[in-house]
This record gives sequence, C-alpha cells and structure tokens, in this order.
Amino acid sequence: MNPDSHDPQRDRELGMHRRITRRDFLNGSALAIGSVCAGGRALGSDDTYYPPALTGMRGSHAGSFEAMHALRDKRSISIFGAAIDTKESYDLVIVGGGISGLAAAYFYRAQMGPAARILILENHDDFGGHAKRNEFRPKGRLLLANGGTYAIESPTPYSRQARGLLEKLGVYPVALEKKCADDGVYRGLSGGFFFDKETFGADKLVPNMPKRDGSGPWRAFLGKTPLPASVREQIARLEQDTSDYLPGLPQAEKKQRLAKISYRDFLARYAGLSEEAIGFYQTRTHDLYGVGIDAVSALDCWAYRYPGFGGMKLDRVPTPGLGYTASGEVTKREPYFFHFPDGNASIARLLVRSLVPGSITGQTAEDIVLAKTDYKALDRASSPVRIRLNSTVVNVAQNGEVQYVTRNQLFRVSAKAIVLACWNMGIPYICPELPQDQKAALGYGAKVPLVYTVVAIRNWRCFKKIGVYRVESPGMYHSSLYLDDAVDIGGYKSPKTPDEPVLVRMLRTPCKPGLPEREQHRIGRYDLLATTFETFERKIRDQLARTLASGGFDPAGDIQAITVNRWPHGYAYEYNSLFDPDWPAGQRPCDIARRRFGRIAIANSDAAAAAYTDQAIDQAYRAVSELVSL
Repeated sequence: MNPDSHDPQRDRELGMHRRITRRDFLNGSALAIGSVCAGGRALGSDDTYYPPALTGMRGSHAGSFEAMHALRDKRSISIFGAAIDTKESYDLVIVGGGISGLAAAYFYRAQMGPAARILILENHDDFGGHAKRNEFRPKGRLLLANGGTYAIESPTPYSRQARGLLEKLGVYPVALEKKCADDGVYRGLSGGFFFDKETFGADKLVPNMPKRDGSGPWRAFLGKTPLPASVREQIARLEQDTSDYLPGLPQAEKKQRLAKISYRDFLARYAGLSEEAIGFYQTRTHDLYGVGIDAVSALDCWAYRYPGFGGMKLDRVPTPGLGYTASGEVTKREPYFFHFPDGNASIARLLVRSLVPGSITGQTAEDIVLAKTDYKALDRASSPVRIRLNSTVVNVAQNGEVQYVTRNQLFRVSAKAIVLACWNMGIPYICPELPQDQKAALGYGAKVPLVYTVVAIRNWRCFKKIGVYRVESPGMYHSSLYLDDAVDIGGYKSPKTPDEPVLVRMLRTPCKPGLPEREQHRIGRYDLLATTFETFERKIRDQLARTLASGGFDPAGDIQAITVNRWPHGYAYEYNSLFDPDWPAGQRPCDIARRRFGRIAIANSDAAAAAYTDQAIDQAYRAVSELVSL
C-alpha cells in the first residue's frame, strides 16, 4: 500500500481534515525554507523567532541540510557562487553548535581567556544539535520534551573533564534525580504490548506485560494475546529458561561465540524459537541500537539482560564505580539516571548561558528549564563568543578560511584555529585538503537514523483506563510509545493526574532487517528524508487510535499538537562485532578520522564512535587540547 494514499472517511476519523491555519503552516517545514538573513536569524520580527515552540517536522528540518546535499552531489563549492567577505576574524571557529561544539568553546575560552574571539556556526535554526528542545502549550500549559539527546548517562563513568564541566555548570545528576524525578505519577500502570492485525492477525492491546528480568506471570500474560498456543509456550519458556545453550565451553569462548552471532540467530539456532516467536522480540533493540535483533549481537543482548542466557553462567565485569570531582579527586560513583524535561537541551542551554552572557536568563541548573532565551543576543558583534544559526559550513581550508551558506548566499570568515564538531561523514566534503586515508575513515561510520515523535494530548484518561504507561508495538510504524517522564524542576511541574494534558513519546527507527547494520542505516536515512510530515501524521494518528481504542482515545479531539523530530543522521555509529573487524589499538576508523590536520581539529561523539553526551564532551576537550598545544 502506498503510505501517502488515504481513505477520506478514515482521515476524518483521525482528525486529518481540518482547516489549515497560519500557525499550522509556520509550524511545518515551510518556515525553514528561504527564511534566514545573512547574520543567521530569521526574517521578520526578532521577537517572533523562537524555534523550540515550532511543531511539525523538526530535527533535521527543511533548510538545514540542502546546502550540504548540494555540495555532496556537485562536489564543488563553485555552485554557491562568489563568497562575500564578512571581514570577520576569530581565534577559533567551531563548525557545529551541538554539545560537543559548545563544550569546545567552553574549554577553549577556559584555556585562552575570556577575551578569546570564538564563532560557532550551526546549520540548524536552533543551537544544541541533537540536544533539541520541544515546547508545547496544550490548554495553555507549558510542557517540555527532548527532541533528541535524552539523559545524562553512560555505560562507563564520566571522565574528569566531562563530569567537571557538568559540575561547573551546576549539574549534579545524582542529587537532581533524587530531588526532581517523580516516580509515583504512573504508579499502578503497567507496560503493555500491542499486537497489530497486519503482523499478528488481530489488533489487541494486552496490558500487564511482565518485566524483562524473567520474573512475573508470563503464561498468564501470553494467554491473553492472539498468538498461537505453540508460540506462547516458546516465549514463556525462553523468558524463564535456565538452559545452558553452549554447555561445556569455557566462559571466554562462550562470550566470543555470542559476540559473532546475532540475537535473532541465537533465538532461532540455540533457543529453538519459531519465526512468529522471534517477531515478538524483533524491535526490542530499536531504542538502544537503532536496528532490530537481526543486527545486534547476542552478547550485547546478554549484557542488557535479554532472555535466554539465564543458565549460561556468564560473569559480568562490574562497571568501575569511580567518577571525578571538578578538582580531579577520585570519588565513588553513585548509580543514577537523570533526565531534564527537555533532555540534554538543558545542558546546551547552560553552556550557551555561560558562553554568551545575557542570552539566557537565570543562574542555576534548575532554573535553566524555564529560563528565557534571547536569540537576538547570540550573534552580537560586541560578544567575544558568537553563535550563528542557519549557517551551513561548506568549505574549511588549512589557511584558516571558513565559508558557509545562509539563505543561498556564501560568506567567509577567517580563523586562527578550527574545530570541526560536526558529523564525520560530512567532513570530507567541507575539508577536501584532508589526506585520503583520513577521508575514508571519516566516511566509515553510518549514523543511526531515528525519529523521536512527541504528541501533546488533551488528557491521559485512556492510559489510566487501560492500565498502561508504555506500549511496545513491533509491527507498527513507531515501535513503542509511552507517557513522558515526570520531572519537577525549577518551577516546572509535570502533569500529575489523568485529567491534565500530557506528552506521548513515540520511537521510530527505519530498518531493513537482514542487511548489515551500516547498510540498514543508509537505507533508513533515505526513508526518513523521503517521508512527508503528512505521512508521519497519518501514521501517528492511526497508531494511537488503534492502540488506545479500548481506552476511548479519539485522535480527532484528543491530539493537540505533533512534533516529529526526524534525525536521518542520529546516533554516532558504534562498532558492531557482527560486521566490523577487531582493529588493532589506535587503528579504528574513529582513531584515524579524528587526527588533527594542521590548525584543524575534530570533535563530536563520532570521533569516539560512541553515542553519549560525555563522549561528545571528551572529544571536544581533546580537540581543543590539540589546538592550544600548537
């Protein structure tokens, strides 16, 4: 079926047929096209420029990628015409205004002094990169969501530099989690599983899904599903299995074998699951890896306590329980998982407030959540640090010249030093002087495409009636949906009762099961760029209507706003033992890719091949250290 085809009657039921207002038009992709002035701000009144409040298609929005795609296709900067010389000269120009680029500015200023002149060039209409802030006002109430980077966490302790930076910004995750996270709002609600008729033969939402630790009444839960009895028995057996599927092998050899077989193959070959039973688990790895279990190793799934390994007696290597204070003293690391209401956009905002005084109100890591941003202040000539939005860098030269496009016009500035805190795969196009082996290494990884959809709804009575707060849906367009986390911080109050408006989060990672991971990512990227917002909206409304039907959800009346955070280039690519070789120390593609090239250094989480905020900060610190040591 053509995803863009539609049934008029069904569209009316979903609320698709409505009068298109000026706000609808501005909140879609139309605003971003051709609406930027040479200085990087939107045309019209400066007071009306406020990207976080835009809904519709966000993330990599229209206007943020066209110049780079043109450069990729034509492979010549001449397509942009003659550059206008701004006559601006900086100590440091940073390409990319995400957390890594903002952290690089912070570290450089700390090393070189407050008078250092720094320009940050960002292709999107807001700073933060993947750490994007979404704002909604259903019924006039402010609700915040992350449009990208979600939480302050990492599989390993933060380095002295990364944790020290957070502490200088006033961010103490353990204390914030204890003070601000409200775990009681959804008490009594469970996880659920939606079986769609296209995949499982019938539309049915089954609540009270047992936890993923093997405990709970699995057979009772499965008995309410439309799955055949034989499939139900296979899943129940796996979830509570204590078999050793690799008997007699030393532990090290078990782990080596599990690292070279996908979890899907493990379930089929060793656990004996049928295709129908495997389908129950296919998308469970989407939120962590951006691909299904066909492209994730069994060892990785064991590490995250997926079922099937209970009897294999594999020892877990404990995560080192150490972190660092700002002064460099070793301290015991407490477990935590802290999420600002707008995700790590709050970290980006804290960095901007520190770098550009007067740009964002407030003083603390708690008041940053409701602090006001003055976008006019970001690119003032009087400020030592300037942030220029809507500016796509298309050429970086060893002589310090940096050229960027804004509103189809080419400009140039000069710099004593340059940090490329942008996506690795774009760097060979904007820096053609790089050695060929470095270009090849920069192009090796394929960033993980993903979609963070946020839907503001009138209330969440339907969730309360059904008894769920989260639903897995492997056969649907979005593989999961859930009520937004409850966090109260700095005057911001999350919804507490089912009668209040709330945000519903939905995850989509476009995959092509059966192909190598990088190839799946490339195909998924094209899928996202080719899909219209209208198609997303229809899929979203249909999925919510079908999933929450038993709770009385009415998409035409209950949905207040939709934001689709589309990231064709999402998570940094992390090396996969199923498809990537085991490189010698220092010879991974990311090691070669991040080599300094004269006055040009490279940052971003791509440089670490690890999609975590602390890695983005660490790479910024390394890049700046390489430059200031010259």
